Amino acid sequence: MERILGIDVGDKTIGVAVSDPLGLTAQGIITIERNGIKNDFKALKSIIDEYEIAKIVVGFPKNMNNTIGPQGEKVLEFVEEIKKEFELEIILEDERLTTVAAEKLLINGDVSRKKRKKVIDKVAATYILQTYLDKNY
Repeated sequence: MERILGIDVGDKTIGVAVSDPLGLTAQGIITIERNGIKNDFKALKSIIDEYEIAKIVVGFPKNMNNTIGPQGEKVLEFVEEIKKEFELEIILEDERLTTVAAEKLLINGDVSRKKRKKVIDKVAATYILQTYLDKNY
């Protein structure tokens, strides 16, 4: 059974989620504080090795009219670097509204604003990965 990594790439952090071995559910595991691409990849490699990851699902931010904006361009550049660094299949998953959904979930769960800020990217990564799993497994 293969595990799949889901990531939500932001300017300051990378939210990370991992599937269960059967590919049914996504669990948020960590938020990586971004500190240079080498450090980003070092943190990702550690997770890839620990969980024996077979592919990576990357949240791809698009505008509501389906165009690619500045953040989408940054994610595409990051994906190109991932492809050079790791020999894994990379899948882009539309992430429109995932952060909004994650925020609503945390607000409904009565999570304080300070705590939400720390986990929002991990929760968004979980949404991104779960969306992919629901469509493909």
